Amino acid sequence: MLDKKADLAGPGIGSYEEIERILPANYNSILNKKDTQIATYEVKQFIERNLCKELNLMMVEVPLIVDNESGVNDMLDRDGSRTPVAFHISNDRGLNPVDAQVVQAATKWKRVALKQFELQPGEGINTDMRAVRKDYFLDHDHSSYVDQWDWEKVITEEDRNLNYLKMTVRKIWKVLREAELFVQERFPALKDPRFPNLPEELVFLHAEEILDMFPDLPRKQRETAILQRYPAIFIIGIGWPLADGYPHENRAADYDDWVTETKMPDGRTGHGINGDILVWNHVTKRRHELSSMGIRVNAETLKVQLELSNQLELLSTPYHSGIINNVLPLSIGGGIGQSRTLMLLLRKAHLGEVSVTVWPKKLREICAAKNIHVL
Repeated sequence: MLDKKADLAGPGIGSYEEIERILPANYNSILNKKDTQIATYEVKQFIERNLCKELNLMMVEVPLIVDNESGVNDMLDRDGSRTPVAFHISNDRGLNPVDAQVVQAATKWKRVALKQFELQPGEGINTDMRAVRKDYFLDHDHSSYVDQWDWEKVITEEDRNLNYLKMTVRKIWKVLREAELFVQERFPALKDPRFPNLPEELVFLHAEEILDMFPDLPRKQRETAILQRYPAIFIIGIGWPLADGYPHENRAADYDDWVTETKMPDGRTGHGINGDILVWNHVTKRRHELSSMGIRVNAETLKVQLELSNQLELLSTPYHSGIINNVLPLSIGGGIGQSRTLMLLLRKAHLGEVSVTVWPKKLREICAAKNIHVL
C-alpha cells in the first residue's frame, strides 16, 4: 500500500526529477505569447461576468493583507503545514502597531463581507482574489502566487443540503464550458482534436465511493484513476475521515462543512456538503483541479469540526465567534483557480505560460528544454 498520509497536504508533484519526466515532450503552444495575453483577458472577463449572472453575484474589492487577530485568513488545511506570510507594521513609531498576514485565500473574509454589505439570501459576491502560498512545491500547476475567482453567497438553513450544492456546481460548470466554446470561437486553433472539450455533464461522486473503488491508492492516485473513467468529476465530502482512517484530503475545520451527513446513491450514509471539481488535462495527461467549494459551517458543525481537529481555541476569534453567535450569515462559496482554468482552456503545459510569478532556476531550465516558455 502506498503512503496515504503523505498525500493529504503539501500540494505539488514533489521532485524536479519527476517533473522533468512528466512534462510533455515535443510541446508547442497553440497560441503565441501575444495571443495568449489577449485570450487570457477575454476569458477572464467572460467567466467573471457569467459567474455573476449565473450565481447572482456582484464584484467587490478583496484584501491582500488581513489583521492576524481577525481570524479570517485561510489556513487551507488543519495540520499546520501551510502557514501565511506574516509581517509587523510598526506604525506610529510603534505606538499603534499592526501584525498582518498576506491572505492565502479569501474564504473566511468573504463571509464577513456578506454581513458588511448587508446581502440577503440568494445574493452574493465575487472577487478577483490574489494570494501568496509560500509552502507549495512549485511545479507545473502549483505556484506561490495564487489567483482565484473567490465567491460567496448568502443561503438559508433550508439550502444547506446536497441538492443545493449540486445545483450550484452545475451552474459553475456551465460557465466553464461556455468559456471554452467562447475562446475557441475567438481563436479557432484551440479547437484541436488532440484535446477534447469538457464534457457536458460533471459526474458527482462521494469521496467514500471513490475509496471503495480504489481502496489501496492514496488520494492523488485515486483521482487519477477515476478520471480515466470520467473525465470531469465533483468529489463530495472532502475532509471527513474515510474508512481507511484518512480524509480524502485535509480541509480546514472552519469554512467548508465536511461533517453533515448525506445520502450516497446506494442509500449509504456519506458525509460533507463540500467538494472539488477535477478534470483530466489532455495536454499534461494529469489530474487537474479547477475549483474547491462548499456549503459553509454553521454554529453546530463548526464546533464539531474544530473539536475533531483539536482547534477549539479558535472559537475566541471574531470570525469564529461570529458564526457561533449567528452574527455571520449562512453561506456557500468557493474558489475557482484563474490560471488553472486558463491553462486548461488555452491548452497550456505550464501555469507560468498564463501567469507571471517566480519559478526556481531548475524548473525554468526543465521547461526551456521542453519548449515551454514560462513568463
